Amino acid sequence: MVVVSLQSVLDRVAAACGRVGRRPEEVTLVAVSKGQPVEAIRALYDAGHRDFGENRADELAAKAAQLPADIRWHFVGHLQSNKARVVRPVASVLHSLDRESLALAWLKGAGSPPPAYLQVNIGREPQKSGVDPDDAVEAAVAFSALGIPLLGVMAILPIVSDPEQARPYFVQLVEVRDRVAAEVPEAVGLSMGMTDDFEVAVEEGATVIRVGRAIFDGHSTAP
Repeated sequence: MVVVSLQSVLDRVAAACGRVGRRPEEVTLVAVSKGQPVEAIRALYDAGHRDFGENRADELAAKAAQLPADIRWHFVGHLQSNKARVVRPVASVLHSLDRESLALAWLKGAGSPPPAYLQVNIGREPQKSGVDPDDAVEAAVAFSALGIPLLGVMAILPIVSDPEQARPYFVQLVEVRDRVAAEVPEAVGLSMGMTDDFEVAVEEGATVIRVGRAIFDGHSTAP
């Protein structure tokens, strides 16, 4: 049952926080609901959870139309600039800001744009989106100057076989965040950690973790 799985993840977050002297309230758990039925999301909502993550613009819009308006939707995938107009009115947070064309598209629309995380390609993998770690400060300053509120940095790590192998990447992302925050003081957040490594991410300072399989395993409708 997804509610039981959610509580298990929350318990693991609390334990990881306890190991390093943090408070569980410092960590936001985003339940990554891509490919999940609306009924599974509603079950978690009814249990009190409010933060959900999607990575496809049209799927996000369709689900948001069927679910309560106070859900905080996090867009966690690569976003094409021409789809920003679909995501922007619905999302509370964009986790994958990584280029000027997307920043300009994100600015279009009524009112102030929702806040964003700067996506950093921390493993410098050519197949992944995100700015190079060496270019993160320049990008953050530029996007902030355009008028996009930056919450911090985000990364999708290289695949590793042992969660401990992810730790050096998390440490590197913290260092990138520190450099970014020195120029953009509000950008102190760390969106890092997924099902296979979120406990290590929490130990290294994650303020947002994005967990799907550990919560929804067995409930997916995705191929």
